[in-house]
Amino acid sequence: SCKLFFSNDPVKIVKAQGQYMYDENGRRYLDCINNVAHVGHCHPDIVKAAHEQNQLLNTNSRYLHDNLVDYAERLSKTLPEKLCIFYFLNSGSEANDLALRLARQYTKHEDVIVLDHAYHGHLTSLIDISPYKFRDLEGQKEWVHVAPVPDTYRGLYREDHEDLVTAYANEVKNIIEQAQKRGRKIAAFFVESLPSVGGQIIPPAGYFQKVAEHVHKAGGVFIADEIQVGFGRVGKNFWAFQLQGEDFIPDIVTMGKPIGNGHPVACVATTKEIAEAFAATGIEYFNTFGGNPVSCAIGLAVLDVIEKEHLQAHATEVGNFLMKLLKEQKIKHPIIGDVRGCGLFIGVDLIKDQAERTPATAEAEYLVTRLKEEYILLSTDGPGRNVLKFKPPMCFNMEDAKFVVDTIDRLLT
Repeated sequence: SCKLFFSNDPVKIVKAQGQYMYDENGRRYLDCINNVAHVGHCHPDIVKAAHEQNQLLNTNSRYLHDNLVDYAERLSKTLPEKLCIFYFLNSGSEANDLALRLARQYTKHEDVIVLDHAYHGHLTSLIDISPYKFRDLEGQKEWVHVAPVPDTYRGLYREDHEDLVTAYANEVKNIIEQAQKRGRKIAAFFVESLPSVGGQIIPPAGYFQKVAEHVHKAGGVFIADEIQVGFGRVGKNFWAFQLQGEDFIPDIVTMGKPIGNGHPVACVATTKEIAEAFAATGIEYFNTFGGNPVSCAIGLAVLDVIEKEHLQAHATEVGNFLMKLLKEQKIKHPIIGDVRGCGLFIGVDLIKDQAERTPATAEAEYLVTRLKEEYILLSTDGPGRNVLKFKPPMCFNMEDAKFVVDTIDRLLT
């Protein structure tokens, strides 16, 4: 059931360090795929924190332990003040499933609005709200509503539209109105802060605020999925939802992947009101390994490294440089239709023709296969599998950026 990267000629990786991975013959690959190894593969500080805590204690969360409280406190300093209650879990899928439960318990509603092509995890509850998956399975459930992706390049409303924010937010408003006419009630608008499987999309600033207005008016909550894009990846902000503006605060935020640098840990942050409504059921929420001392020690170490190595500033600097190089390639190669991104989250949209913007799916596949032969690991995404997806470890540097773009230039030429 699991498809390997480069399945026709798979790579066997035996070692990794920083932004590099090594195969069994010692060949070094530049990793542009692994947003999981957020601060770098096998970072010594993370390895040390895990090892030291493992030697002392690892147990379930029914005992008092400082790491749990210290970690929640450190995370709370990165978030708006009202997001002050934390649930710890083992994976992003678990986090999103819990977010769904919290929303439904708090609102007493069932229905969920998601963006087209979204993917929120592999649990049954999440396949149901992931058009990327359910379109090929049982199809759309009655309680799921799909809104268009706020993609200003190939979406419903494009860069020449006079008011993209209102146009895309009104699509959500219309969905709510249609649902209400059928007696449906909205529990949540569930969205990745930057849709990734949807094609590395950067929603226009102000879109979340307008959508939240419509959703709150309907009695629902706003859930921001930061599983791919949180923890400083976007550079100028710690969380990607903050790109929308300081006045925007989600009701629930979910975290996974980068939170533990490859160690299975995840988190849901929410408000006191939502947490209290959840606790009021009288049924406790318990997660055997969620928030265990080792996971929290690792989580704390990741935050330390982001701070100590100034990885947010680094992501901004290197990301801007990479975007500049890629935009130069766009002028040179007509196959590059769009270059978009923020920090070290960048998409390069490959097209067959400038007017129609038809996805260049086969060409994108060919390019990533050729890049692998040049010892660069890159993947594609988007509904047309034509978007080159950059989400490397945060230690990815200027030299790496130049190497990747020079190689893409040579291959496209």
